Amino acid sequence: MAAAIVHGGEVLAAQRSAPPELAGMWEFPGGKVEPGETEFEALIRECQEEVGVTIAPDRFLGEVPNPYGSGSVRLWSAVLSDPDGGSPVALEHLELRWLSAEELSSVDWLPGNRQFEAAVRLLLSE
Repeated sequence: MAAAIVHGGEVLAAQRSAPPELAGMWEFPGGKVEPGETEFEALIRECQEEVGVTIAPDRFLGEVPNPYGSGSVRLWSAVLSDPDGGSPVALEHLELRWLSAEELSSVDWLPGNRQFEAAVRLLLSE
């Protein structure tokens, strides 16, 4: 479960700090759904834990097989619930970047996240 957090025509990318084999690669913030949570609740919680912002999940962008385990990676678009409530902070990542549609290919995405590049590019062009 991941969120393409869009603000000001750009999407938030997060550089992984762990595990060692994935450190330095980029992803959309997110994580696993805990027992008793909905997908939206999990996305909201994960974004608060990972980047310190509250989001409002918007629409489903797609699903791809998880290249690193069982299940799949599901991507939702999201907006900041309180755009004036502060900037995202790399609480669990090495670095965060806001990327325009033209900059999406400038980072080394995790394979499961790279597959969403076209969908996110379309989202940013709306």
